[in-house]
Amino acid sequence: MNNRRHPLLLNKVAALVLAFVLAAALLPFAASAAPQDPFPFEEITLQQLEAGFESGEYTSEQVVKAYLDRIAKYEPNYNAFTVMNPKALDQAREIDRRRAAGEKLGPLAGVPIVIKEAVDMAGFPSTMGWAPLSKQKGGIELIPEKDAPVVARLKDADAIILGRTNIPAFSSSGTRATTSWDGDTYNAVDRRLVPGGSSSGTAMSVSGNFAVLGIAEETGGSIQNPAAAQALVGIKPSFGLVPNAGVVPLGGSTRDVIGTHARTVHDAAAMLDVIAGYSYEDPKTVASIGNMPRGGYTSKLNKQALRGKRIGLYGKGWRDQELTEETQALYDRAVNELEKQGAVVIPDPFAGTGFAEYVKEAGSVGIESVIYDMQNYLHRLGPSAAIHTVRELIDKTGETPPVFSRYNGNLPDPDGEPDLSKFLEARTKLLQIINDVMNRYDLDALAYPQMFKETPLLASDDDIGATTVSEINIAGVPLVTVPAGYYKSGSPFAIAFTGKMWSEADLLGMAYDYEQATRYRKAPVLTEKP
Repeated sequence: MNNRRHPLLLNKVAALVLAFVLAAALLPFAASAAPQDPFPFEEITLQQLEAGFESGEYTSEQVVKAYLDRIAKYEPNYNAFTVMNPKALDQAREIDRRRAAGEKLGPLAGVPIVIKEAVDMAGFPSTMGWAPLSKQKGGIELIPEKDAPVVARLKDADAIILGRTNIPAFSSSGTRATTSWDGDTYNAVDRRLVPGGSSSGTAMSVSGNFAVLGIAEETGGSIQNPAAAQALVGIKPSFGLVPNAGVVPLGGSTRDVIGTHARTVHDAAAMLDVIAGYSYEDPKTVASIGNMPRGGYTSKLNKQALRGKRIGLYGKGWRDQELTEETQALYDRAVNELEKQGAVVIPDPFAGTGFAEYVKEAGSVGIESVIYDMQNYLHRLGPSAAIHTVRELIDKTGETPPVFSRYNGNLPDPDGEPDLSKFLEARTKLLQIINDVMNRYDLDALAYPQMFKETPLLASDDDIGATTVSEINIAGVPLVTVPAGYYKSGSPFAIAFTGKMWSEADLLGMAYDYEQATRYRKAPVLTEKP
């Protein structure tokens, strides 16, 4: 990177050192938030944080400083970040100045958040999690000239971005970040467990109280898997609800979605309110017009949302995969809890539909556009970027990205038109079956165990056993994960609410009712690096 052009960009290590140096400027507050003391904002909700700002109990600067201190203490043992934002404290001070002056502030003013590394931030490197694009590993550095639309919206909402979070190379694992140039990210709940992928660092940051909210992204489980593995709420939105321009693609034209990680349903919904909706930079978001709730995504959050709702249950009709004995017991308990809240449950409504068989037959369609989507992504980086085309990406790095392996070296013209016929056929078929089943049984939602087994150990070769990945990503329907307990080992258990396209507000209402009735999430206890 040219330091003259990017003087404020610091790598992760330098930014953590800066956090300690800045502590001297905030001695009165630093005493109450010192590393040896309990973290003053542990598990704080968005509403509690905003109330504290409003009352003057604390300032944005104090909050951000406390989070930076916590990150400096525990990050060496969890590796959630690839780069920190060195201007975070200055930006927090500016929010405080504006608040004191009575200026109008955005809905997330002063709230510490994190951004998945796959999502462009102007002036910060886009490594794609791949060593050949990491300057720290001797690779070529790509610096986007402008923010992805979701980042621009979060900045407009006055959120404070603390840093960018670790991902596996090209976001290509739903289980772990081992292939990242920056190495593994560790699970906040238990370092021995996989963190879930590919939004590994975002999930760790939010679950481990490094931030209040986080941006995640999914092609095949990358929002829901880490959320479930780390006892979080995750929203995988309908395809086309949130713009994904400026995001490193796997299926940018077909499957990729940007969503949220939070510790509560309300907070996840509030962040979705900020990032959802049409953007001229992403024409497919025109589909969201008329399909967003008038009162926003928090409008249906109430403790009676499950009453009278008809909910389909997991079974072989959806996926021919048995649950482990302990998973079945946890799921049975969750079903009983849904019924206690007034829901009516319908066992295996997909039985006899051929849904599970068709999903197997369809395979992993929707990634056929990866080379064309990558070409568009590289073009968007801007004229000053070191790489502008897929051919330059290969030639300048001297390597072919592993996500292009499907072409067996015979790369098509990146400026041509991908053949998406099989994907379009699969999405049409899956949506038809989902809609037909939900209409036939008058279902409001489906509620499944997010995994059929507990989260694997990081040291193992096992992958996360998600039950709702290919199905919902090919179909493009939304999903909300919510914590639903823990295995005897301490590994988190989660249920996933899913349904028809554009049903996010209803799903969030049901997830909120369940969350408030059960309150299973427990704050992880982090450990320092020896």
